[in-house]
Amino acid sequence: MDKQQLSKDILKLVGGEENIDQVTHCMTRLRFNLNDNGKADKATLKNTPGVMGVMENGGQFQVIIGNDVPVVYNALVGNMSKSPDTKPAAAATGGKKKNPLSAVFDFISGVFTPILPAITGAGMIKGIVALLLTFGWIDATSSTYIILSAIGDGAFYFLPIILGISTARKLGSNMYIGAAIGASVMHPTITALLAPGENVSFIGLPVVAATYASSVIPILIAVWLASYVEKAIDKVTHASLKLIVVPTVTLLIIVPVMMIAVGPLGVIIGNGLTDGINWLFNNAGLFAGLLVGGAFSLLIITGMHYALVPIMIGSIATLGYDYLIPLMMVANFAQAGSALGVSLKSKNKQIKSLSASTGVTALMGITEPAMYGVNMRFKKPFVAALIGAAISGAFISFFQTKAYVIGGLAGLSGIPMIIGPTFVYALIGIVIAVVASAILTYILGFEDVPEAVPAAATTASAEPVTPVAADVNSSASAVSAVEEEKAQDQEVFSPMTGEVKPLSDVPDPAFSEEIMGKGFAIQPTEGRVVSPINGTVFSLSKSGHAIGLVSDNGAEMLIHIGIDTVKLKGQFFSPKVQSGAKVAVGDVLMEFDRVEIEKAGYTTITPVIVTNMHQYESIVSAGRTAIKEQELLYTAKA
Repeated sequence: MDKQQLSKDILKLVGGEENIDQVTHCMTRLRFNLNDNGKADKATLKNTPGVMGVMENGGQFQVIIGNDVPVVYNALVGNMSKSPDTKPAAAATGGKKKNPLSAVFDFISGVFTPILPAITGAGMIKGIVALLLTFGWIDATSSTYIILSAIGDGAFYFLPIILGISTARKLGSNMYIGAAIGASVMHPTITALLAPGENVSFIGLPVVAATYASSVIPILIAVWLASYVEKAIDKVTHASLKLIVVPTVTLLIIVPVMMIAVGPLGVIIGNGLTDGINWLFNNAGLFAGLLVGGAFSLLIITGMHYALVPIMIGSIATLGYDYLIPLMMVANFAQAGSALGVSLKSKNKQIKSLSASTGVTALMGITEPAMYGVNMRFKKPFVAALIGAAISGAFISFFQTKAYVIGGLAGLSGIPMIIGPTFVYALIGIVIAVVASAILTYILGFEDVPEAVPAAATTASAEPVTPVAADVNSSASAVSAVEEEKAQDQEVFSPMTGEVKPLSDVPDPAFSEEIMGKGFAIQPTEGRVVSPINGTVFSLSKSGHAIGLVSDNGAEMLIHIGIDTVKLKGQFFSPKVQSGAKVAVGDVLMEFDRVEIEKAGYTTITPVIVTNMHQYESIVSAGRTAIKEQELLYTAKA
């Protein structure tokens, strides 16, 4: 299914972008705050392929998508010209403060992810131009070379303007004010005025010379400050004057502050980070490569790699090269090698097929299916990938291997990034990463999954299990995806202590009408959730209220703690696992404050459902009304 087209259809059928005040998503559905619910074409939406249901609840217009909701949400947001969530940060988190480090990573990720297509495309063009020049296929003095170079350099040179837009969008402030701030310091007269050696002042205050072209940190800080100034002025300005007063005052305050204080400070910080990384690799190359290369996959899992993006861009912009990109590449190739090693070692046809296909995908730079679906599932292959990446990282860092542009994924499509004087060492490092990880995986071994025993005659006509699609832009990529040729009966044990209820008692049509799947609900008496199956956590909602699991037999499950508890934004929930975690029956998944959730006005009734019911004929209850953790709740009969 084309998620991009689906997002366009939904955007049109909810009344268009002008009818959307806010849109967020939870584990299974898009949650719209519409200006007028009556403008939404509810009947057509319900019959739209890819939409499982539509409902209105608590003033929200909800479109039920299922596990693909993060992909559809991202596509939907990409088709909108304004930020879909303009609520202040405190409201967005339900009053609960984020961990400062997590907040920084979330901010950097939110700013740089939308602009990656621009800098990736420009970077690829820079790589192609470098390749043409290297082989003598183009003259450096020709107009063709000059035009191609401008296309490749444009996004980097005017990066403050692009970042101004993206940063303002992330912060919920006016994107065009963000662009205007970046454009002000990039104006040719300002660039000439701030040339080194010139004495410049503004209303008597000294303006320090700084180069803003291709810079990152100054504009991030400036637009962050502007978001507060803009909101403060907006509060005290009459509605009839907002259009004139708010942008005027914001620009008059922020641009001079940026030139006097923020810009020089940002340049110092940016240059300091770049110089620090380069000093590390120039003076402790082998050790630095061993450490960073081996740890890069761990950084990707935690999202901390986004913190390195400004450093990579800054290095290439100021020095013309970067040491970190090759290390990211060999870490990805190592994941590919381990997945291919699993394919060679496994005796299970499904495992061999899965690991081979995800291994090839990882070679192209899309590592999540291999990392989460194969290597982390079997544990030892993931360790082998870390070791392989460390060995390769030590090798390429010893020879000071560099990337010279940013462009493409960190896989085969990103080869143009490393074309340059150290290209040969980069290629050798890639081979080392793949081969070493594959060999280590084969030697270390792993607990293979036995071939499925053919089902009894009663299940002979059952449909084959459809593999779970791995999505690289969402947590659903963590699905273990180990499927059998034919479905098997799946015993589901109780994830909590409480009273068993039919789904018809759940005050949400998505569950009571079995739109999402079949099973039972539990009214909990304790605030803990344990795993009801042996399998893998393939997704965990940011708010903690919903957990997606896939069993070793291929049953896809959803545990949804309470109804509309997504609105708590994580308050009163304490996850004990992460996406990709391998779990057994009884392993603790989540703790939650049942009393406080109910005091806040939310029911804690918890649906425990099988979402891929097309693989099963029926749900058979164990016959219990009161149940304890790990007692049999029901069986999904194949």
